[in-house]
Amino acid sequence: MKKIILIVVAVIIVGAIVAGALLKGKKPEAEVEKGRVGRKDLVSMVNCSGTMQPKRKVDVSANTMGTILNLAVVDGQKVAEGDLLMEIDASEFKSAVLALDATIEAAKADLQLAQASLDKARQEASRAEKLHSEGLVSEEALLTAHTSAKVEAARVESARYRITQYQANLSKAHHDLEKVTITAPMSGLITRLNVEQGENVIMGTLNNAGTVLLTIADLGTMEAWVEVDETEVVKVSLGQEAKITIDAFPEDEFSGTVTEIGNSPLRTGTGSSTEAVDFEVKITLKESIPNIRPGLSAKAEIVVAERPGVLAVPLGAVTVRNWPLAEEDIIRYKGKRAAAQKE
Repeated sequence: MKKIILIVVAVIIVGAIVAGALLKGKKPEAEVEKGRVGRKDLVSMVNCSGTMQPKRKVDVSANTMGTILNLAVVDGQKVAEGDLLMEIDASEFKSAVLALDATIEAAKADLQLAQASLDKARQEASRAEKLHSEGLVSEEALLTAHTSAKVEAARVESARYRITQYQANLSKAHHDLEKVTITAPMSGLITRLNVEQGENVIMGTLNNAGTVLLTIADLGTMEAWVEVDETEVVKVSLGQEAKITIDAFPEDEFSGTVTEIGNSPLRTGTGSSTEAVDFEVKITLKESIPNIRPGLSAKAEIVVAERPGVLAVPLGAVTVRNWPLAEEDIIRYKGKRAAAQKE
């Protein structure tokens, strides 16, 4: 009896070992989503983020040095082209204009004196010619009279050129005087005001950008300035459609078109030895947005490819199998397919 029990136990143990080995060698079945094959419109998009900026804006800088005596605008004010923005102290420039006016008047008086001297010299030269013809003056005296007339003519020309030079300086002085009155170069909204009344401003030079007084922007046409990764920017082309969402308007979605693609990379350090390479892409919105502000955060989805009416299944229903399939996998798949058709 004991012998029979030992045999039965041995058979059970061997069977368990064999079953375990078979189960261990069998690959686990991948869980996949079920879905019907059908025709769908597929769209490929590039996701990116950036900020909103006006398509057109102007930084108004100082064209002269001086103190702001009158600041006629405030931050956030709407202005029209030609509106007064500010006035800079014009005392020095007015003095320059008055001084040049006086210099020109003195030069005109010098011209009159030179003209009178020329007239006298010509009369003397004419008299010397008459007396020389009568033999009353020598050839040397006649030559001296003609030379004096030429010298006085040259003085007249010099006086005229000096007046022309002073008039050119006066025109420049008037131009400098006009620059102390700064007007709006375009219509728009003052989005940044960097100065206050009473401050001193300086003009730009080769090594100095000068004082940026304020910024005027046209917020009627806005752009999304987004950064696209180097691996995806090659898919982006001018004229492609895009959808823009702005964090400040979470419930709204705006449409736009790609109007500019940067050629120079924007490099951003991500570690001690690596850096991300992005390219700036500008998307112009097709509509105006009330209460929009420059610098608002935005996200964009650029449509880079479309395939209408193609065969498609849910991505979760797709899995990877070794090919060719094992015979047992083929039998199992055929059984599942038959069961699905019955359902």
